[in-house]
Amino acid sequence: MPHNPPNTDFELLFESAPISLWLEDYSALKLLFAGWRAQGVSDLEAFLRAHPEHIAECSRCYKVIKVNQQTLTLLHAASQQELLARLSEVFRADMFEQMLVELRYLWDGVLDFTSESVNYGLDGRRIDVQVRVRVLAGHEEHWDRVMVALEDVTERKRALRQLQESEHYARNLFAFSPVSLWVEDFSGVKALMDQVRQSGIQDFRVFLSVHPDFVAQCMEKIRVLDVNQQTLDMFAAKNTAELLDNLGQVFRDEMSHSFAEQLIDLWQGKTVQTREVANYSLRGDLINIHLQFAILPQHEAQWDLVLISMVDITARKKAEAYLEYLGKHDALTRLRNRAFYVEELNRISRKGPWPLSVVAMDLNGLKFINDSQGHAAGDAVLRRVGEVLHKAVQDKPYCVARTGGDEFVALMPGCDARAAQGLIDNILSILDLNNQYYPGQKLNLAIGMSTCANAAEVESTIHAADQAMFNAKKNYYEEAQLERRRG
Repeated sequence: MPHNPPNTDFELLFESAPISLWLEDYSALKLLFAGWRAQGVSDLEAFLRAHPEHIAECSRCYKVIKVNQQTLTLLHAASQQELLARLSEVFRADMFEQMLVELRYLWDGVLDFTSESVNYGLDGRRIDVQVRVRVLAGHEEHWDRVMVALEDVTERKRALRQLQESEHYARNLFAFSPVSLWVEDFSGVKALMDQVRQSGIQDFRVFLSVHPDFVAQCMEKIRVLDVNQQTLDMFAAKNTAELLDNLGQVFRDEMSHSFAEQLIDLWQGKTVQTREVANYSLRGDLINIHLQFAILPQHEAQWDLVLISMVDITARKKAEAYLEYLGKHDALTRLRNRAFYVEELNRISRKGPWPLSVVAMDLNGLKFINDSQGHAAGDAVLRRVGEVLHKAVQDKPYCVARTGGDEFVALMPGCDARAAQGLIDNILSILDLNNQYYPGQKLNLAIGMSTCANAAEVESTIHAADQAMFNAKKNYYEEAQLERRRG
């Protein structure tokens, strides 16, 4: 059994995420909105523009529960306490329009959205941020758990503004831009593609599927004219020569498919393109990249001057993966959540495989633990249940979810009643070991199971498993009461 509490991974993911994360409570804002609706407010924007003082009232409804280390670093705060005490310096009065965008989303019931805003570090720095707000699964009714991710896009914004300045300044911008920039010559690529077109080929996608080596031929024809310092830093190259001598290490694996799609777009006349790709540094690290490709004006005839910008979005991808994880998992037990369980049940009902076995479980005595020892103790035993069920289904294609406060379900597609009983026996065995490992409070699960052979029987099977679990729970409490009388 692991020695670390089962929520360690969750806390580690939050704390070490390479992007600013805020866990917040918006429940007071939801109540405020409900009050305004009851007063007849239907157009939130018109209402707030007529009464801008209510923006501050909305702001006071946000309760910050926790921020991670990257947030403190980004905002130049020594501690969470200092940050919370000086939030007025971070969110200044000129944020009316930005807040209005966010409030409009929430008012309209959009609980997962992205917007842009401006914050300020405690050292006075202006910080352009891309904001991702998501009301976590299971908290849609009250908005009491909201994850907010802030991506610092200040440098990207600044670079885009500076690119519009004079030609002389543009050269300096290229050299010191915080975005990876490549100047390339695609004229050799165009020559190859013109030959294919002149041969009578019309469906270029089919041509590439028949001649996959053509993609490699085109890649060999690209001439890199210049790269900037950020490119060298991003790809861990000491100098331009080292980078260009090792381009095969940078553009490999799935890049061939991405480049094929880029060629198809060029064939169709798309000289400005945006896509996400995966490259590798010379150290071998995977880099997720937002790539912008543009054949520069007055060079469309030959494709001899192309500007490519690359933004490292690896941190954003990790943050998105983290938010996606939260959307499918119960944060306390790390099991699947109810929303994922419902989706999986619907999927199995449509496609099988059959038979389907359902194991319903309920933690006995949770209310007593919460009432007598506090909810922290109750959470601790729920985490232990998560440990047990994770171990019991390790390397098995089962869906095990926490569907309620003390309720759990295992879906076992393609498994008969014997397999379900085997899982139950395994759970009980691991449960016994868990009780030996953790002194004090013993875990006890009421378990019921049922099996069906087709989609028409799924609903009745779930009911049967629940009923068997309820009967086991009833027997547990009757025996417990009898034991107390004997004592």
